Amino acid sequence: MWSRTRPAGSARPESGTLAMCRPEEAALLRLEEVFSATLARINSLVLQPLLEAAPEASDPWVRECLQLLQQLHRSSQQLWDVTEESLHSLRERLRHPEAVGLESLLLLQSADRVLQVHLEYIESYTCCVAVQAFQKAAKRRSEYWRGQRKVLRQVLLGVSSEGSVGTALLQALRQPLAHHVQQYVLLLLSLGDTIGECHPTRELVIHAAGLFGDLQSFMRQELDQAMATQALWPTLSSRLRDVLCTPARRLLQDSQDVPVTVTPLRAERVLLFDDALVLLQGHNIHTFDLKLVWVEPGQDRCTFHLLTPEEEFSFCSKDPQGLVVWQWKVTQAVCQALRGKKDFPVLGAGLEPSEPPTCRCGAYTFRAEGRFCQATYEGEWYWGRPHGKGTLKWPDGRNHVGDFCQGLEHGFGIRLVPQASEDKFDCYKCHWWEGSMCGYGICEYSTSEVYKGYFQEGLRHGFGVLESAPQAPRPLRYTGHWERGQRSGYGVEEDSNRGERYIGMWQTDQRHGPGVMVTQAGVCYQGTFQADKMVGPGILLSDDDSLYEGTFTRDLTLVGKGKVTFPNGFTLEGSFSSVSGRGLHTQGVLDTAALLPDPSSTCKRQLGQGVFPVESRWQGVYGPFRDFVRAGCPGELREALLGFHVQSSRELRKSQEYLCCERTCPEDQVGRMEDLLEELVQHREPKALQQCLRKALSNSLHPLGKLLRMLMLTFQATYAGIGANKHLQGLAQEEVKQHAQELWAAYRGLLQVALQRKGQAPEEDEDAETRDLRVHGLVLPLVLPSFYSELFTLYLLLHEREDSLYSQGIVHLSLFPDARLLEFLDVQKHLWPLKDLTLTTNQRYSLVRDKCFLSATECLQKMITTVDPREKLEVLERTYGEIEATVSRVLGREHKLPMDDLLPLLIYVVSRAQIQHLGAEIHLIRDMMDPLHTGGLYDFLLTALESCYEHIQKEDMRLHRLPSRWSSREPW
Repeated sequence: MWSRTRPAGSARPESGTLAMCRPEEAALLRLEEVFSATLARINSLVLQPLLEAAPEASDPWVRECLQLLQQLHRSSQQLWDVTEESLHSLRERLRHPEAVGLESLLLLQSADRVLQVHLEYIESYTCCVAVQAFQKAAKRRSEYWRGQRKVLRQVLLGVSSEGSVGTALLQALRQPLAHHVQQYVLLLLSLGDTIGECHPTRELVIHAAGLFGDLQSFMRQELDQAMATQALWPTLSSRLRDVLCTPARRLLQDSQDVPVTVTPLRAERVLLFDDALVLLQGHNIHTFDLKLVWVEPGQDRCTFHLLTPEEEFSFCSKDPQGLVVWQWKVTQAVCQALRGKKDFPVLGAGLEPSEPPTCRCGAYTFRAEGRFCQATYEGEWYWGRPHGKGTLKWPDGRNHVGDFCQGLEHGFGIRLVPQASEDKFDCYKCHWWEGSMCGYGICEYSTSEVYKGYFQEGLRHGFGVLESAPQAPRPLRYTGHWERGQRSGYGVEEDSNRGERYIGMWQTDQRHGPGVMVTQAGVCYQGTFQADKMVGPGILLSDDDSLYEGTFTRDLTLVGKGKVTFPNGFTLEGSFSSVSGRGLHTQGVLDTAALLPDPSSTCKRQLGQGVFPVESRWQGVYGPFRDFVRAGCPGELREALLGFHVQSSRELRKSQEYLCCERTCPEDQVGRMEDLLEELVQHREPKALQQCLRKALSNSLHPLGKLLRMLMLTFQATYAGIGANKHLQGLAQEEVKQHAQELWAAYRGLLQVALQRKGQAPEEDEDAETRDLRVHGLVLPLVLPSFYSELFTLYLLLHEREDSLYSQGIVHLSLFPDARLLEFLDVQKHLWPLKDLTLTTNQRYSLVRDKCFLSATECLQKMITTVDPREKLEVLERTYGEIEATVSRVLGREHKLPMDDLLPLLIYVVSRAQIQHLGAEIHLIRDMMDPLHTGGLYDFLLTALESCYEHIQKEDMRLHRLPSRWSSREPW
């Protein structure tokens, strides 16, 4: 802060409004008048002739000098304008001292604005000095300037008659401003001494004095740097000068003045400019942008290190003091370059911290050989390496936007790779690890194929889905495992054109090992594949349940020894061959003595079971989740291991929208990982746990929800569409149970991590029985709805014949009136809810229908409204309760029905409920039922329902054997 001691004997002014003007104000007025006149004369005597003397702008250097002089002329005009404004404010103050306060003076009211105008003039002036613009522009009129020397001496003090024209011009444009600023400071300080310390105007005066005091120091430094820069250029060759010389560049330090050695480059000369560090080595120039230079102190006082994007070198000196000068100047120059403006008042004395940040932003084009050669990186840096968010652009059109770590792509990133055809790009939205794609990604190719899955070292590895566009010549979809970029392991491929789906093992991009082929026509193959073809023995199942067991050719034609079992039980065993255009030939034994097979056993031939162990089918889906849990559920790996949600498009085009991925942020939508784990710890009681799991599984952003949706994807890829084949029901059923078991294990893994983070003891390991009870009783009901549509379709197809017979029985039984049906089913008459009714003929049908176990019928119909086997069994239990309640009401006492009485009544209720596909419902309940209920009431009731189902299937044959008196057409 500028201040000045009050002269001895001066009286302290009175506080309050300043009524009278001070001598300092009059002195300021005279100073501004002189300066304004001087600026006008300089403009007419110096600047205008300089612009007129400028040669034709054919040479780039000359053209640049002309532009600098024009800018100086504009800055001079602005300086004159602001001086005139200051004059006006001073005159108003002096004319009306009582009405116009001291604070109205432009120098006080807008000191920062006045300062800025001065700074712009100084910048324009020093740019001209640095490149000798005055000398170059005045060469053609040197006689004119020699004649004007006398005039210049009248304007300026100290202009020598012997000096060069350039020196005279430099003094003419600098000396008036320097003198003017010096007088500003003195007069403002003197004015401040005359104002009371408590008066608000004093702060304005002191502030203005401080600004212009700093301006004096800044002017001296700027002029020194400009003169040093001007003196540098003649010492360099013309080639170096052409490369390095720019008007705005200033020399801060030269190794010829303060010697320093640079290793390992062995530079002959080191130049520190305000924007770059330059090392000269013979004809080679090494230029380093100061924004991307990091200064690291050395172990001793004789060395310090510099880091740049591609170089690392050390500064050494025998003179410790000289080395300190270099280190300080480089550090301050880096700070100034990062701020983007010069320090004020002097280098190293800015308001910002004097130590440059280690993390910063900048752009750089790599030159060294490697993956980044010729690529331009723009983004965040840390100690000379791309680190944080950034963008890489290669000359061939490749772009990469995303996260970087220690100079490599690391974290989420999007890369565009142009293809040969115009406006076609491959787009990779993926997680990266140390420069390679690693983790989950979505890749959209110029061929309209899309891959969603996992990568390792830049190649597809783990679980993934590759799908071609529907309009492709051969639309394909592969869902399964990959290894080193090729399909390997368990996977499912669908060929829409051929109407085929392959389920089985792969190796090096070919079907290899055990596999199942399902066709749209309903024909299924199971056998061993090699190089995409089935070889050796296998099984063929046709749509009518004919079974062939034997050998095939590579194009799935029957050949060699085999056996055919027909749906009627006949068998044909012998040798088979196929002649082109002449059909299938066989020689063997046809056995027609076999009994007609049970339809239920014939249609239940299942493929794939035992061939593909259920626990090993989808390890590529379970594996990343286990890795995530094993790593302690780190938030930064959450997307990479579990996938992310993003809108993707098949239409690939060159567009900036591909350089930003609108994916859902897990932290914003579902909470931090710590909160999710805490929730698991807080909800461990059975009821609370069920609600917690339901919430997690229903949320597509929760780790458990992500895992469930990935499993749903595999299930639909295997069993929907072409895969909806009854011979795959067993494969699907055991898969759903395995998924429930894996989801429970996933929950247990997350819980253990949560307990570990809280420092609590982990839960004890479960035995197999406890685990199975938890899986069937808690998890399976929650996950079954996600697979129910495809799974129930398989049950429908598998039990289609049985359900058809059942439906025919229901149709025939529905023709019976209630009383006739009860009598036909041998229901004991004392149990009928009809015996006490006295009804007319017109009343009977409607009233009897309402009285005959209607509540039980309506209750049983609710079975199809839920997918949970336990809830279906609860519906069956309530139906049983309604039947007993009706019988108890009829008997007038509590009555427990024995099996002999229950079964006919239950058949009646089932026939009236008319539940479609009851066989599929019963078998699904039986297969998915909690083992805890085996042998209990639910098991008993389900067995009774099965008996009813079987009876109704056989009723059609019974009805045809009835005497004519049972004709359903007779009124009762």
